[in-house]
Amino acid sequence: MLFRLILVLGLLLVVSPGCGGQGPGAPEGFVEHGDLDALTERGVLRAVVPGTALGEPALPRQGSPVAQQRELAAAFAESLELELELVPVFRLGEMLPLLEEGRADIIAANLTSTESRRERVDFSLPIDHVHEVVLTAVGNTEIHSIEDLEGRTIMVDPAASFWDSLSALREEHSGIHLLPGLDYFNDEATLDLVARGQVDATVRDSNIAEMYLGYRQDLREAFHLGERKPIAWAVRKGTPELQAALNRFLTTEQLTRPREDRYLADLPELKERRVLRILLPNSPASYFLWRGELAGFEYELARRFAERHRMRLEVVVPPTPALALEWLEEGRADIAGGFLERNGTGAHAVAYTDRLHQARLWVVGRQDDSPERVGWEDLTGATVAANSGSMVWQELEEHAREHGFVLLNLADGSDVEEMLNRMVAGEFDYAVVEEHLLGLELAVRDDIRKHFEADTPVQHAWAVRGTDEALLAALNEFFGEKYRGVIYNVLYRRYFEDERAIRLRQDESIEITGKLSPWDEVVQRHAEGLNFDWRLIVAQMYYESRFDPNAVSSMGALGLMQVTPRAGEQVGVTDLENPTDNIRAGMLYLDWVRQRFPEELPVADRMWFSLASYNAGFGHVMDARRLAAQKGWDPDRWFDNVEHAMLLLSQKKYYTQARHGYVRGSEPVSYLDRISSLYKAYVRLTEEQLAGIPGE
Repeated sequence: MLFRLILVLGLLLVVSPGCGGQGPGAPEGFVEHGDLDALTERGVLRAVVPGTALGEPALPRQGSPVAQQRELAAAFAESLELELELVPVFRLGEMLPLLEEGRADIIAANLTSTESRRERVDFSLPIDHVHEVVLTAVGNTEIHSIEDLEGRTIMVDPAASFWDSLSALREEHSGIHLLPGLDYFNDEATLDLVARGQVDATVRDSNIAEMYLGYRQDLREAFHLGERKPIAWAVRKGTPELQAALNRFLTTEQLTRPREDRYLADLPELKERRVLRILLPNSPASYFLWRGELAGFEYELARRFAERHRMRLEVVVPPTPALALEWLEEGRADIAGGFLERNGTGAHAVAYTDRLHQARLWVVGRQDDSPERVGWEDLTGATVAANSGSMVWQELEEHAREHGFVLLNLADGSDVEEMLNRMVAGEFDYAVVEEHLLGLELAVRDDIRKHFEADTPVQHAWAVRGTDEALLAALNEFFGEKYRGVIYNVLYRRYFEDERAIRLRQDESIEITGKLSPWDEVVQRHAEGLNFDWRLIVAQMYYESRFDPNAVSSMGALGLMQVTPRAGEQVGVTDLENPTDNIRAGMLYLDWVRQRFPEELPVADRMWFSLASYNAGFGHVMDARRLAAQKGWDPDRWFDNVEHAMLLLSQKKYYTQARHGYVRGSEPVSYLDRISSLYKAYVRLTEEQLAGIPGE
């Protein structure tokens, strides 16, 4: 009981000073009302962006308007030779006052140019034209027109243009019940209410609605409200030179007309558009989010190719791998990736690049299976699972007939992690797995074993449309230089061979010699100002780096707290190789994440959510909380509730409907388990030392 009281008191120290409207790097109190010449003299362009665009992007499946506009803001600042300074806000109503008060220079957001807003600020040329779209639950088949909203509840932000549109409609349709949404950028919360039927409908701009409907299957578009409206950026009144420069930039970027979702173009036209689109699966091998960073072997290769040709890379995630070639032909993307087998064109008019990768196949079994199998003849009477879409399927069928084992036909594109989990659970005896994917699993689990190599290696490539000869030639030239070159080998080791990089294997042996770590005093000094329990930070530090100030992860995270350069820059710390600065940066970032969770959460769980976000990303934690609520678990509790939902997000059934996509849920679950266990030990040991009680 005493220990529980100590633990609760320790966690009560973990209290946020409050959730402000700006991130830690935002300027405070600086006012500037000048035009472009004043900005040039200062050397900085301050851009208001939604707070959700700062530090934690959603996985851009088919292009996030928020992410795209943030990228454009950076490009605009670069075109003016100015440093971009982001001013994040978390409430729509805060945007215009920042311009009017001189605390920002432009608003780079999905802002509708309305008459009332034009009285306060000036707008650029339109960057898009959108409809206001009424969204309702997929099971609600009764709403198809404005008349159907009579007697219904609609929730929107009072600061949004939708509120004005609906208020005007209520003059003729007085039965519409208009509810104010949350005074905070939290679209998912409102959408969840609609999906559950607690609110009948909501309204979003069509480009934002398209983003959500791309991964949420619990909502549907009911109808459009009125005519299309212009989306534009805003500048302060009295800054005509800045407005003119912005208009020139947007025109150059070809953003004065609606964005085309589908088009067919070879390399020369793609270069004119300055955008390269690639189809990639959301998976740990190809493309995923890691601590807010986009990563993946194929993603990094594609990004380097796009940079070579001065294009911006956009990733499109098809709902199933089987649709990749179909979407390529439809013009939804320019390249199809995802470790495609070079199996000819088949039913699709596509051309494959030269070999990008070759993977050996291995027969894999359970770790407790003995003796070791050395060939097909050892599998007589067993059940072997494989991907029926593989080119070696015919060879496997021949082995099955010759050696008397049962070949289980798994669906094309089956998830390897899920396949191995089913094997370990006893659904079948063995699985045939490609070597690079097997390497990912062997690095993080000890319940499987390799037995023997299986026949013909599989060759992988990317695909383009058969008519895109210039793009195909450029990719082949790129692969010819990079295949088995330095860049290729570094990336391949990072993602598939370096077990420590995939997951740092750590034991939890704790040595106490009067101090928890060599860095106790530094942690205590900074923890006090941020209201953290310093022992919790030390426990986190041990898990991150085992107190090694020179630790470097394969993803570029540095030092004791494994801080990425991006996170360090976000909190204003650049010298991450300095142990003291590294500790400070890690704690500042953890504090910034913590402020994104409501203060109303239980104190302990707010901290667990923050730590889980530090490990896996804020977006993945929010996906898990939403999934927990759908499952009937408490979304405000981590242990025994949200942690279960986090584990589900590594299964295709669930991560395809999550905003931030795939996450290896066992990582943050293990992270919290180990840190919480270590923290409790640290609390006990330090309290025993203070009380003069000898340790066990």
